[in-house]
Amino acid sequence: MRRPTSPAAERCELCGTEMTPDHGHVVNVPRRTLLCVCRPCYLAFMRDGADGLRFRAVPERYLLLPELAAARDGLEALQIPIGLAFFFRNSATGRTTAFYPSPAGATESELALDAWDAIVNAVPRLSTLKPDVEALLIRTKTPSPESGSGEPPVIDALIVPIDACYELVGRIRRTWSGIHSGDEVMREIDAFFGRIIEHTRSAAGV
Repeated sequence: MRRPTSPAAERCELCGTEMTPDHGHVVNVPRRTLLCVCRPCYLAFMRDGADGLRFRAVPERYLLLPELAAARDGLEALQIPIGLAFFFRNSATGRTTAFYPSPAGATESELALDAWDAIVNAVPRLSTLKPDVEALLIRTKTPSPESGSGEPPVIDALIVPIDACYELVGRIRRTWSGIHSGDEVMREIDAFFGRIIEHTRSAAGV
């Protein structure tokens, strides 16, 4: 009897070694692409300046920023049209770029320098954001009518690895099918934020 064929193992996109399912990622900075890599390759690019900055390992840091909710002026300067966006600093241009997830992917927009400076001044922990590999992820959500009138929007803000942002973009694209997918997409976004917020709090021992 022929043995069933096992699924092809994932292999590191840098050295070709077989990888575990929980492998890490590195960013190809000039091409702005993510690569799946084995643990030794991941660790090789953890150090700043490795490989002349062509590749950067994506960190595993998740950090809640509750203080950002109070930075109303800075949030308005960021101009988040759909209540969901992520921002990261592009080391090649030295500027911060905004991305707005949508059913077609992520719409890109370069942020004005003074807008980013305003939010960093209001939330100093954003100055620790690592270029190319970490992002500020923000969601603003209007309270339900049952919660009463006059309630301000709920704001979730976190520093996350850049691969988490692209995971969210992929989930939105897969979930959206046709004009009646809005509720399903919102449930997917809620589940994603619930999971990463819980992960952040568990890691912090909260």
